[in-house]
Amino acid sequence: MIIYLHGFRSSPASEKARLLARHMASRGMADRFWCEQLPVSPRQAIDMVEDVIARCPKTPTLVGSSLGGYYATYLAEKHDLRAILINPAVVAHETLARFVGPQTNIYTGETFEFTREHVAELEQLNVPQLSRPERFWLLVETGDEVLDYRQAVQKYAGARQTVIEGGDHSFRHFPDFLDAIVEFAEGTMPAQS
Repeated sequence: MIIYLHGFRSSPASEKARLLARHMASRGMADRFWCEQLPVSPRQAIDMVEDVIARCPKTPTLVGSSLGGYYATYLAEKHDLRAILINPAVVAHETLARFVGPQTNIYTGETFEFTREHVAELEQLNVPQLSRPERFWLLVETGDEVLDYRQAVQKYAGARQTVIEGGDHSFRHFPDFLDAIVEFAEGTMPAQS
């Protein structure tokens, strides 16, 4: 089971979410993919995903992009899960503090208010250090114009890491990793070289 967590101002309509959903469906695994619109409130988003985790018949793997990577890190640590992080927000409570105010979802066009309370909720989810980095796989592109990929490389030291030169925050090489993401989630990916 893969639980996909989208980023800030994003949605299940994002290209990565749709690509992974189609890829899993093509492999007969459509029923093993979950991605829904996450609430604006980080606390509510975590509660929602924890409810999904609790109902999974098998241990799920988290795939998180940007803010979703921040959420995935917290949830993987709390529930001892595997997680794939795509250009993750490493210190979301600091990075997103400047976005307090009205925001627009880039896929749905819906407007919402991002508040200081939301920033405080993000800070409560911060994981200062990974207890078992081998559960994580970091995928970053050095050309990320939104987040400094070096913060992620440092934070996820000891994890499997794929660092690609160039690219951008959307992680342009995502289609190249669809099979590998499913293999990591299934626990069939070969050991790190």
